[in-house]
Amino acid sequence: MADEAYRAVFLRVHPTGKMVLSLTTEADGKEGDYAALVAEELGVPALDVKVVPADENRFGAGHGFNTSPSGGTPAAISSASEKIRAKARQLAGVAMDAQPDALRWEDGAFTADGESRTIADM
Repeated sequence: MADEAYRAVFLRVHPTGKMVLSLTTEADGKEGDYAALVAEELGVPALDVKVVPADENRFGAGHGFNTSPSGGTPAAISSASEKIRAKARQLAGVAMDAQPDALRWEDGAFTADGESRTIADM
């Protein structure tokens, strides 16, 4: 049942392309894995992803969050990464004057007609 406990993550992308992943869960020694997961899904270096466990500045204290580490955390991180990539697709479409659906995600960048944009470019 621990994997099904409510998890919240918040993934911020700074204008520099660096990212901060805030977690409700306490540190579990897998923060490097979480940074690597974000990096893989969004095409950024893992060193550009800062992971903040039990981020009370972002989430506050209490609120019914289960702060115990569990296997549900990577799924929550993947969901947040998907949302960031979807938003980035829209921005890339505007920047590249292309329909977002026409863009391909390859090697950490959106590409169309020989042009490409990374999340850090936007």
